[in-house]
Amino acid sequence: MTYNLSIEEENKEIARRYKDLLKGAYQSFSVSDKREIRKAFDIAVEAHKNQRRKTGEPYIFHPIAVAKIVAYEIGLDTTSIVAALLHDVVEDTEYTLEDIERLFGENVGRIVNGLTKISHLKKEQNASVQAENFRKMLLTLNDDVRVILIKIADRLHNMQTMDAMPQDKQVKISSETLYIYAPLAHRLGLYNIKSELENLGLKYTEPEVYNDILDKITQSTEEQNIYIESFSDIIRESLNAQGFKYTIKGRRKSIYSIRKKMLSQGVTYEEIYDKFAIRVIYKSTLKNEKFDAWKIYSIVTDHFIPNPSRLRDWISQPKSTGYESLHITVMGPKGKWVEVQIRSERMNEIAEKGYAAHYKYKNNNERESGLDDWLNKIKDSLENPDGNAIDFVEDFKLNLYAKEIFVFTPGGDLKALPKNATALDFAFSIHTQVGMNCRGAKINGKLKPISHELFSGDQVEIITSSNQKPNVGWLDFVVTARARTRIKNALKEDQKKIAEEGKEILERKLRHLKITLSESVVNELVNFFKLKTSLDLFYRVGIGSIENPQLKEFMAQRNNSFMNFFKKRIKRSPKNNQFTDKEEVADNFDSLVFGKEEERLDFKMAPCCNPIPGDKVFGFVTINEGIKVHKKDCPNAISLQSNYAYRIMSAKWIDSTKQEFKAILKIYGVDHVGLVNQITQVISKNMNVNIHGINISGHDGIFDGSITVSVKNKSQLQKLSDSIKKIEGIDSVERIYKH
Repeated sequence: MTYNLSIEEENKEIARRYKDLLKGAYQSFSVSDKREIRKAFDIAVEAHKNQRRKTGEPYIFHPIAVAKIVAYEIGLDTTSIVAALLHDVVEDTEYTLEDIERLFGENVGRIVNGLTKISHLKKEQNASVQAENFRKMLLTLNDDVRVILIKIADRLHNMQTMDAMPQDKQVKISSETLYIYAPLAHRLGLYNIKSELENLGLKYTEPEVYNDILDKITQSTEEQNIYIESFSDIIRESLNAQGFKYTIKGRRKSIYSIRKKMLSQGVTYEEIYDKFAIRVIYKSTLKNEKFDAWKIYSIVTDHFIPNPSRLRDWISQPKSTGYESLHITVMGPKGKWVEVQIRSERMNEIAEKGYAAHYKYKNNNERESGLDDWLNKIKDSLENPDGNAIDFVEDFKLNLYAKEIFVFTPGGDLKALPKNATALDFAFSIHTQVGMNCRGAKINGKLKPISHELFSGDQVEIITSSNQKPNVGWLDFVVTARARTRIKNALKEDQKKIAEEGKEILERKLRHLKITLSESVVNELVNFFKLKTSLDLFYRVGIGSIENPQLKEFMAQRNNSFMNFFKKRIKRSPKNNQFTDKEEVADNFDSLVFGKEEERLDFKMAPCCNPIPGDKVFGFVTINEGIKVHKKDCPNAISLQSNYAYRIMSAKWIDSTKQEFKAILKIYGVDHVGLVNQITQVISKNMNVNIHGINISGHDGIFDGSITVSVKNKSQLQKLSDSIKKIEGIDSVERIYKH
């Protein structure tokens, strides 16, 4: 569509859109509010007067549209509307941040600054830079959550007006939207915006699919309206008889969610039975609305048989996004399943506007503290801003779309966790230290391992032990970002302690080889073992993967030729000559393992995405070429995973020095009091060795037993065996390969 308004028509259109912004706002404005908004509007018009959008329209159309989304769809206040009108002024015009602060105060300045910081990172990016961009954006939550809300509004309007852009830009911006902005909108309770972002994302990433579903929906609209009317007629009489003031609306499933269902269930459009829901929105008071919801439930189920397994009560226990509603699926006319959503007008506002509506119903103090509580929940995911950016975004996303379960503490309190959460996630949600020392759980009175998956209604009691500490295997089954962050931090601390011990061990070993530990020797060793940092070297010595034989090889190469060594010193860059003791132990991804058992199998790298060590990957079993390894974000990944799910194998890169192996030690000896205690003490003093099982039986003063432990390598196991042999009464310690 070509744009061809005259200057006079353009000015009229700008004025009309501005009036529309004020008229459509969710909040009511005082005279001073209107004055501030007018001042911001005038500055934005003046600042952007020479700019045009790709469509040919005046640029000011964009800030007005973003402010309208902020005011009407998200329901924010004057400060946010002013910031939305000015969100591109510092980025694109002569105005500075100081000007904005001087004219509109510190709050608006902070929000505009946050939005400008995000915009500065819009250049062409690879995945890790893109993730870094998102991390910076998410970290602005610490400044002001309104930055994110306005950014989502900005993204929504850009998605709505993307037709004039080149196709490659459309696909890039849409993928980014589906990757992070739609999940964020979901987490912020902005369900309408989330649906629109997803639909528009699909429109540009898979246009044929989008248009096909849209055509089918359009064709069935009239039939759907007739069905909703016939359903409504049946219950209207009873609702009227009970004196309810209500409206009944039909809501069709979004194009994106229909597509998602078609893929996940492997069905056609025609086979999806719940393509729309019927919503009963009733007038009520805060005191009566829960009672009224169940009264309406009773009326609906008097007329239609409910499916008991499809009852969702978000009124007694609202979602952590603030969402409240009662969902039932009933057998409607003509034998069709229909989802009925029952909610008060207040609940409906919260469902559509998210947190802005939620806090409209509180007084000022409650509003502030409620928003703080919610912000703190989100900040939990942001606690480790120093880690890998892609991991950070992936961890954060874990908690964005997650469906929730509700479990009880031993005292009867209710806790919300993401679906698939384990006992260990629950332990970390109570307190970091409870998570760190968690060794098991009683779930509904029965003893279960920490990896046990929880379900709604479970009552969970965590069992702790002061000897328990996190290990790398925990990361394989926790699902909450909070738990993952805490475990990773603890492992880093653990690795630093091991590295400190390793440094002392290395100093001793080198002394025997007549070498003094110095910065230059450490750098030579780091280069020889192809590591990244000195800390990495000390850690590997500490866990026993670098021992005397490897150090002797180093010595041989070192002494081989003074000239060679001298040449290497000349070639080595000054950067490598620094004694780098970074706060990290680098992962040396040297091995690819498959399946739950983490087996080493033959594989080939897929040429379509060429994974490299450390990438997130999966295995695909081909017909003729064995296992092909693809990156998780490979262009073919979605198609392979949806069409050939049975041929997908989980796979991951590991650092074999950090991998743990189970070993069984068989012990014989003379029985005496306190023997088992002595054995367990010796094992717990051996850092990095975990006991999985201990089974000792005595008869006539003699005992035999077996101990199953996790170790990182053979030398660690040897040290452990030698330590156990020193215990009084122990006769022999052997490694066996089965019970």
